[in-house]
Amino acid sequence: MKQTRTILIVDENEFILDLLESKLKKNFDNPTIFKATSYKDSVKHILNKETNIDVAIINHVLPDVKDCIVVDFALKKDIPVLVLVDKEDEEINNILMEKDIVDFIVKDENLDCSCAITSISRILKNYDTNVLVVDDSPLQLAMAVKLLKKLKLNITTARDGKEALDILRSSEEKFSLVLTDYNMPVMDGMELTKEIRKDYDKDQLGVIVLSANDQPEVPTKFIKLGANDFLNKPYSQIEVTTRINSNLEILELFEKTRDMANKDFMTGAFNRRYFFDSGQAIFGKARRDDKSIVVAMFDIDKFKNINDTHGHDVGDVAICEVANILNENLRESDLMARFGGEEFCVLLENITLEDVEKLFEKIRDRFEKNIITVGDLKIKYTTSIGICYGLEEDLEAMIKKSDDGLYYCKNNGRNQIAINK
Repeated sequence: MKQTRTILIVDENEFILDLLESKLKKNFDNPTIFKATSYKDSVKHILNKETNIDVAIINHVLPDVKDCIVVDFALKKDIPVLVLVDKEDEEINNILMEKDIVDFIVKDENLDCSCAITSISRILKNYDTNVLVVDDSPLQLAMAVKLLKKLKLNITTARDGKEALDILRSSEEKFSLVLTDYNMPVMDGMELTKEIRKDYDKDQLGVIVLSANDQPEVPTKFIKLGANDFLNKPYSQIEVTTRINSNLEILELFEKTRDMANKDFMTGAFNRRYFFDSGQAIFGKARRDDKSIVVAMFDIDKFKNINDTHGHDVGDVAICEVANILNENLRESDLMARFGGEEFCVLLENITLEDVEKLFEKIRDRFEKNIITVGDLKIKYTTSIGICYGLEEDLEAMIKKSDDGLYYCKNNGRNQIAINK
């Protein structure tokens, strides 16, 4: 479950505050928003120990203090700041750019919020974004980490390519970017890039090279090996920030495209095609390791009655609730897909038969006790679950056996689980 983010808006103009608040609520999922018109109110919110401000939008001029006092105070408290300026002024712009702010926007009578929304969105996403920084120089490594932490990225470090590769292959964290130096002992940046591309495509994990090497052919070699970008040292803060943000945005576009191809639009669960593609790989691994896996089929009991009685819109809500409850109770590593209609299929590995029985009985009970509210309507339903545990000749055979278990449940009173061992 994603954490609700908190945004502070500071401006003496109430209209600006209300406008920004409405735009933020429209573009972000249920944000917590605090508003302040003065230095005093701003400080109260910033120092409040019960709140953690994730990003602030602050007018550099307020009536009760000198210019940029609130901006500086927020930066001192390690809050990312987007600055509002009342007019285009080169002197003010130069002053602001010397500070570690996210960006600044000029107010006008319409206050175009698109740039502000984009900048805030990037910062809020960065809280959940992992970056691996690889450099054998402690000084260069520290400089890169300091810069990236200002962007609120989660940083892991390595001193050479081999250490970086070990981290990528063993960590449970999902990394979005690798920032690597070129010349390093044990394994250099070029060899690291080559090894990374054996495990990850360019649209799965970005590689940005930071190098002091001045040979003109080096950037070309890196790009041919699969690097996403190349920056020469020394680099400016604004340059590396822009390149990082740009690469992260491109990776997100690729991820959205994959989701459109692999996920069911209504429930957000994976679709049948993706289940078979990924499931075959999981089954193959289990076959090589001679380990049992689990395939389970879920079906809403008497679903036709829900549609006939309350309509297809309520039926759709009931189907989405299946995905919600399964997501709440399954592990992140478990594969869950909507097979069609009200039928879902899950595939699990690394689980004992005893834990399988406990898990699916718990899920069955969760459905039985669950109440869905749609307007003034409250509905309940149960599910039947057919389970195949073990290792059959192929994935299709396991799906068939779990389907047989599902029909057994349907013909013997519903609201139960059946395990074909």
